[in-house]
Amino acid sequence: MNVPTYVWLGTIVLIAGLLLFDFFFHVRKAHVPSLREAAVWSAIYVGLAIAFGIGVWVFGGHQAGAEYFAGYVTEKALSVDNLFVFLIIMSSFKVPRADQQKVLLFGIVFALIARTGFILLGAAILDRFAWAFYIFGLILIITAGNMLRGEGEDEHSADNFIIRLARRFLRTSDHYDGDKLTTVVNGKRMLTPMLLVMVAIGGTDILFALDSIPAIFGLTQSTFIVFTATAFSLMGLRQLYFLIDGLLDRLIYLSYGLSAILAFIGVKLILHALHENTVPFINDGEPVGVMEIDIATSLGFIVGVLTITIVASLVSPKGKAQTAVNNARHHAEQYLDYDYDTDQARREQTYRALTKELNYIATMDQKYRDQIKDADELMHLFVRAREAKDRRVAEGFGAAHVTGELPVSEVLRGTQRSESEEDAHEAH
Repeated sequence: MNVPTYVWLGTIVLIAGLLLFDFFFHVRKAHVPSLREAAVWSAIYVGLAIAFGIGVWVFGGHQAGAEYFAGYVTEKALSVDNLFVFLIIMSSFKVPRADQQKVLLFGIVFALIARTGFILLGAAILDRFAWAFYIFGLILIITAGNMLRGEGEDEHSADNFIIRLARRFLRTSDHYDGDKLTTVVNGKRMLTPMLLVMVAIGGTDILFALDSIPAIFGLTQSTFIVFTATAFSLMGLRQLYFLIDGLLDRLIYLSYGLSAILAFIGVKLILHALHENTVPFINDGEPVGVMEIDIATSLGFIVGVLTITIVASLVSPKGKAQTAVNNARHHAEQYLDYDYDTDQARREQTYRALTKELNYIATMDQKYRDQIKDADELMHLFVRAREAKDRRVAEGFGAAHVTGELPVSEVLRGTQRSESEEDAHEAH
């Protein structure tokens, strides 16, 4: 696909303009976007991506259009998977909710810059060395296997290698100062934890690029399509984070779907490599007459697998149970962290959400409650949240308990009061 220079320049200006608009009109003033705001702007960015894809289809032809949409859907799905990691990082660093937008926008900009570099490098390698398709294919197949096996949490946590280096060489304060990167402590200028969060997001973005760029090159070798599909998949990711925050944990089968997609594209790349073979020890350096997977089949497979895994996750009782437990944990931690959300009305909403989730957990099938990890620690967390609520009511702040709220001791496993609860009451 031959793309004129003015089209490249116009596309880059469009993407840069969208990022600047996002910053000045949404992120510059720290706030927590409402569900309606997140939904509207997510729909707008998806609409822009679809409109751009239709333009590619009209002016570039059927093949280019199908490649763009296959690449966009794949990269968007991988971006949603990235949101899990962003959630872990920001929860670990206790980033105030109102300031999370700026961190996410930084992550998007950094990801776009890093992936552009990988795209240019990948295009140059594939254009010069046909055997690189074998390498890209193997990378994707290995990545798919790692997804099925379960990746180690260390590289995605707030204590991974990148963060340990940053903590060692960057002198930071213990507390945030709004969304500022520097603050003054005892008369000395210091960096805030916000910088560490951005380093964590940026560092993990580089790791994500190692998986996502080979994946999209497996669907198209057009640098323009690779760049635009990647860029538009990142657009709106900030809004999507706030829109599906509560649903992320329910997508329990997403990793299986992504694993199948990456393995499929990996096989597609290797078949293409065999078809274009120049490696001397494979068929004496001559092309191998194997079938290749066309882009229509690829697009159908990707959309079909994602649809099945998302629907299965949303209707699965196990997914609903896991979502309730994880959301209850998040809401309890948020309610206890007075710096996370300073809006008292939203803190009351958080507690009501926690109450609803605790009641749901208490009615879950016993086999799902038996699968709850760190049950004693979770019990202690719920007790602390309830006691914090009791203190606020006693001090005249906030409403009393919601009618019908079950005792915490009945929520997990239906047992008598645990040692964690006893210890919490003694401490109180």
